[in-house]
Amino acid sequence: MRTVRTETDSLGDIQVPAEALYGAQTTRAVGNFPISGLKANRFLIRALVMIKLAAAEANAELGLITPEQGKAIAQAAQEVLDGKHHEHFVVDVFQAGAGVSLHMNTNEVLANRAGQILGEELGSYTKVHPNDHVNYGQSTNDVFPTAMRLSALLALEELYPVLDGLAGSLAAKAEEFKDILKAGRTHMQDAVPITLGQEFAAYSVAVKEASAAIRRNAVTLRSLGLGGSAVGTGLNTHPEYRAKAVAKLARIAKLELHPAYDMRYAMQSCAPMADVSGALRGLALEMIRISNDLRLLSSGPNTGFNEIYLPSLQPGSSIMPGKVNPVLPELTAMVGFHVMGNDTTVAMAVQAGQLELNVMMPAIAHATLESITIFTNTLREVDLHCVRGIKANKERNAWYASSTIALATALNPYIGYRKAAELVKESVASGRSIVDLAREKKLLNEEQIAEILDPKNMTEPHARRS
Repeated sequence: MRTVRTETDSLGDIQVPAEALYGAQTTRAVGNFPISGLKANRFLIRALVMIKLAAAEANAELGLITPEQGKAIAQAAQEVLDGKHHEHFVVDVFQAGAGVSLHMNTNEVLANRAGQILGEELGSYTKVHPNDHVNYGQSTNDVFPTAMRLSALLALEELYPVLDGLAGSLAAKAEEFKDILKAGRTHMQDAVPITLGQEFAAYSVAVKEASAAIRRNAVTLRSLGLGGSAVGTGLNTHPEYRAKAVAKLARIAKLELHPAYDMRYAMQSCAPMADVSGALRGLALEMIRISNDLRLLSSGPNTGFNEIYLPSLQPGSSIMPGKVNPVLPELTAMVGFHVMGNDTTVAMAVQAGQLELNVMMPAIAHATLESITIFTNTLREVDLHCVRGIKANKERNAWYASSTIALATALNPYIGYRKAAELVKESVASGRSIVDLAREKKLLNEEQIAEILDPKNMTEPHARRS
């Protein structure tokens, strides 16, 4: 059995693995770019193949390729969309500018598989050619920007329900903890009381707001420059191709998509990707903050806050028996840092576009899709195996609520800020509570103490006054 076949491209002959669905240009790219060992994100592959399917259908209807060619390309594309042949997408994520290598990898895989369907040998390209048929009326310069936007939209469809689930779980904990009083903290010092439920309700809102920002910023991804060809002028395309191909792509992807009002802009500017990456950075900032709070609230158990219990997922030390660490909040922070780094990559790459094209698109696509993917996977685990299992340490929270020196804040309207501050100093020096000192000094009667210095009333002062 032969191990290689010989193919010829514009640079000459090259040996291609005999059974590979890819061809000469992909083989050259594999040799030229042994950089990271990372291959294209599955959503980018799906997006590229969806574009090829839409283009084949449109070109066949317009009589630009034969019905036989169109059906064979469509069948090959559908096989990839069904999960087959992904092992033949072998180009490193760090590759030739603009994504030419991955684009040709896609063209070659579909051409070879379509040729097989029509009964020809791999690498012959007689009945279906990667450039002349699979890529008819297309260019890397309009296909890759379209695929980049589409892949992000597809990936976000998996992130959104994860964010909804996490926000819902945090809201459920807010309801579960609504009557658990605790001390608030500002500047990491005692502050007035709050409920544990109020803290978790705010976390839920933070996730919802971050999710909403991502959705808003993703809207511009739906405007596609497919049909722009090499520089956005539509060279070598049929007058009806652009609208027809985008409409078919919307049907295939099951997304609302439309042609860009200016194809030059859609090819020159990658700003929509920067918008989405920036929103993901916003989510990262919130999740790092929330994860740090969970670590603080669960710190201890004997020498920390110990206000909540996180689920025990694995032993936390190779030397200290019985130690259990907050592994998922730790993971969340690390992932958040990585997403922020990816956003810097996207920002630098987006501004690096020149004239009619941004050749840094492979880096933009990889960084953005990686951010979406690792957030989707991380936050799903955080929801299912951390947040949903959080328990409250009611006794510790109650003790903090009654012990915080900031209870004196409620006395400001009755005895003034200065006297309240003196009371706080005495409380700190003596170790006695604000309530005990207020009673001893007869600053309030018992009815007032019960009303004014009740931590619960401090968490809902407007409700108390009404």
